[in-house]
Amino acid sequence: MTAASPWWTPHVHADRRPRLILRNSLTAALRDWFARHDFIEVETAALQVSPGNEAHLAAFATEAVGPDGTRSPLYLHTSPEFACKKLLAAGEVRIFSLSAVWRNRERGPLHHPEFTMLEWYRVGETYESLMRDCADLLVLTATRAGATRFAFRGRDCDPFAEPERLTVADAFTRHAGIDLLATVAADGSTDRDALYALLIKAGLRTAPDDSWTDLFSRVMVEKIEPNLGIGRAKILYEYPVAEAALARPSPRDPRVAERFELYCCGVELANGFGELTDAAEQRRRFILEMDEKERIYGERYPLDEDFLAALAIMPQASGIALGFDRLAMLATGAQKIEDVIWTPVA
Repeated sequence: MTAASPWWTPHVHADRRPRLILRNSLTAALRDWFARHDFIEVETAALQVSPGNEAHLAAFATEAVGPDGTRSPLYLHTSPEFACKKLLAAGEVRIFSLSAVWRNRERGPLHHPEFTMLEWYRVGETYESLMRDCADLLVLTATRAGATRFAFRGRDCDPFAEPERLTVADAFTRHAGIDLLATVAADGSTDRDALYALLIKAGLRTAPDDSWTDLFSRVMVEKIEPNLGIGRAKILYEYPVAEAALARPSPRDPRVAERFELYCCGVELANGFGELTDAAEQRRRFILEMDEKERIYGERYPLDEDFLAALAIMPQASGIALGFDRLAMLATGAQKIEDVIWTPVA
């Protein structure tokens, strides 16, 4: 088999260039939209003392060397989230960031080790406002791209149609026949054995060492996500508290949190929160996440103590992260993320 030509080969670049030029047009349109809605663009440092504290996120590690030779560990950020929230604590009220982030152990049609993330935050507003933003940005992107439909791997959706909203619990019932919240207690704790039994009953594969989170993720990947955002965009909301480490509990039901994800064509595009501002609770959740990371991967990341201190004075806010490259893929008809990245990592 002949090896594929590198992206910098002139004929390959000529094929890729129209999508890359359109990508530039989309970034300009997004920046204009945020400016018209009174957002300030911020640039956050890529080097951080903590890359984030989610169990399954893998970071790129480096170190700073001082003039005296002292070495301090640093990480390329997996998201500008911690820095953005510090800016909210400092007094900013509407901010957005469109910047490169890095995640290790991720490569495939929808994953790239370096990619562009769009994040934005609204102080004093609910996460429903972010859902409305998502609908507006789908229309904006499709209009700028001249696309009437988004498509990926045989699935398509209408970006101009109002996104459908579906709770995670209803999605488990509809697509897997599982009563998810029967395995979640009023305090948010989870019953692994109960969920294990429900997966067995539904005919889904399990392993003896599966945790509740493992089982939850398997149902999401195998039964739910492939059905989301078909025909029209889908907003999946009210995740169990155990699956929303950075979100505040819902006032409607303490078993679930103010977290939602946006899907188009079976592709996850965005992840939004009503932000948790309880620093003690955030610390507790981070420690649990790092305990899980150490159990699975044999490593843990430090906590960002500055972030936790800032969280204690951060006002109520909602925030969201959107994978810009994935959005560009859908808008341009690309079938892999590298087709919309100017210089893919070798």
